[in-house]
Amino acid sequence: MTELNEIKCFMLDMDGTIYLGNQMIDGTLKFLDLLDEQNKSYIFLTNNSSKNSEAYKEKLHKLGCEVNQEKVFTSGEATTIYLEKRKKGAKIFLLGTPYLEQEFIQKGFKIISDRSEQPDFVVLGFDTTLTYDKLWIACDLISEGVEYIATHPDFNCPLDGGKVMPDIGAMISFIEASTGKRPEIIGKPNHHIVEAIMEKYSLNKDEIAMVGDRLYTDIKLGMNSGITSILVLSGETTAEDYENSEVMADYVFNSVRELGEALTHSV
Repeated sequence: MTELNEIKCFMLDMDGTIYLGNQMIDGTLKFLDLLDEQNKSYIFLTNNSSKNSEAYKEKLHKLGCEVNQEKVFTSGEATTIYLEKRKKGAKIFLLGTPYLEQEFIQKGFKIISDRSEQPDFVVLGFDTTLTYDKLWIACDLISEGVEYIATHPDFNCPLDGGKVMPDIGAMISFIEASTGKRPEIIGKPNHHIVEAIMEKYSLNKDEIAMVGDRLYTDIKLGMNSGITSILVLSGETTAEDYENSEVMADYVFNSVRELGEALTHSV
């Protein structure tokens, strides 16, 4: 665990941590201003691979938060960094949105869209354009032994009004039921996403902290990666949930507003 005043970069989960649905959580903008004043950096980190950094930049803009696109990092981008080290320009059978497909193409990967070519990897993203044919082809390829990667493991994606939509975890379960195989997962809570961030932003583990509202992704990431974890109770996790949890954070605050106050007093 690193002392708060020694953390150089805060990795900030988005939904439930800095905003809820389409409303910024009170105190978020002041917290970001404080980080700038203290010469600390921050990265908006999301497991959602259905959008790219440009799309999230636009969402943040609409919520009154002006950020450089480089400050947004998705599990989709982490997956491209992971696969670039495995095989540059690899052939990918991708289950993903046009946003994710664009991300892979920009990194030099070749997207395979049908059964005419043999890919190097099957990559499963949060595909809101999913079709049965895509799933069928993916299951065939995975059963034949093609290496299988998933961007993140979340079962549901939160929506406004307390509702959810099925996320990639449900798709992983579908494919496992057919093939008996599970993917290598890149996003939170797995260490691959931290390693991708360290590589892209030239950071060390003792300089970064994960701030988030979910125990099983955000805080578990800290445990799995050996980095400082900070739980905020502004989203999914309640104080009662935390009291009954085996997953422990290094710090707990009601919101990023309180985290900012703690940083002010730690200087």
